Amino acid sequence: MGSLGEEELVQMVRDFIESESPSPFSLPSSPSNSVNHDNSTTLTLQEILWRVTGDEVEVLDKILMYVSSVGNAGDAATNLQKWVVMRLKMDGFEASLCKTSRRTATGGGYEYIEVMLKAAINGVKATRLIVDMDFRSQFELARPTPTYTDLINTLPSIFVGNEEKLNKIISLLCAAAKRSLKERGLHIPPWRKANHMQSKWLSENCKKVPIFPAPKSNTEVGGMDKWESKAPQCSSKFSKWVPPVVKPRTRGMDGGGSALSSQFSNMGINCC
Repeated sequence: MGSLGEEELVQMVRDFIESESPSPFSLPSSPSNSVNHDNSTTLTLQEILWRVTGDEVEVLDKILMYVSSVGNAGDAATNLQKWVVMRLKMDGFEASLCKTSRRTATGGGYEYIEVMLKAAINGVKATRLIVDMDFRSQFELARPTPTYTDLINTLPSIFVGNEEKLNKIISLLCAAAKRSLKERGLHIPPWRKANHMQSKWLSENCKKVPIFPAPKSNTEVGGMDKWESKAPQCSSKFSKWVPPVVKPRTRGMDGGGSALSSQFSNMGINCC
C-alpha cells in the first residue's frame, strides 16, 4: 500500500467538510470480501487516520503551508518546530512546544507541539491537539517485515490529532511491531512498548519550552519573520584611528625662539 500524503489527506477531508455530509468518512471497499489480519490492521489504521475534525484539518492545513514556505531556509529549517509554534501563535492558536522528560535506557526527552482549542460551550473541557512533525519515524523498526513496512507507510509524517486518536494508533502500531519483531526472531526493546511510546506525548512530566518571536519586520526568511537574536548587539571594538590634533607651540612675547632652537643656536659647530 502506498503512503497517504499529507496534502492528499487534507484535500480529501476538506472536500468532505465542504459537502456538509453528516456521516464520517467511508473507506473504499476492499475488492475481496476476505482479508487477512494484516490487511485488516492497515484498514483499521486508515480508518483512525481518516476520522478527523474540522479543527484538525485547519491546524494541519496551516502547518503544511508553513512548511512549504520555509523550504531550506537556514534557521527555519533547523528549528522547524519552533517556527511552526511561532506561526501558529501569530495566527491566533494557543500553541506550545512541549518537552517530556523520560528516565529510560535511551535517556533524553522528546519534543512535540501542543495546540489547545477553546471549548465552544462553557463547562466543556478544552480539546488538546498533539502535533508531531516527524511522526512516522517514531515507529520505525530494524529489519521490519513487509507487512509492518506497509503499515508504517500508511502513517503521515506530520501528525495532528487528539489524545484518543494517538492512543489508538500507538496501541495498534505497538502490537504490529511486536508481531514483526517476533517474526524476525528479535526481542522487543523497552522503547518499542506501548507505555514507553505513550510517554513521549502523553506523559505528565512535560515542560513547555519558551519561544520568543521577534517583532514583525520587512526582512523575512522563507516567508517567515526572523527570530529575535538573543545575543546582545554590540559595536566593534576596533574603530578607525584618528590622530590627535597637535597645536604648534607659539613664540613668546619677546620674539624669542623655542627652547629647542635656542639650544641649537648656542651649540658650537666644529668644522674640519
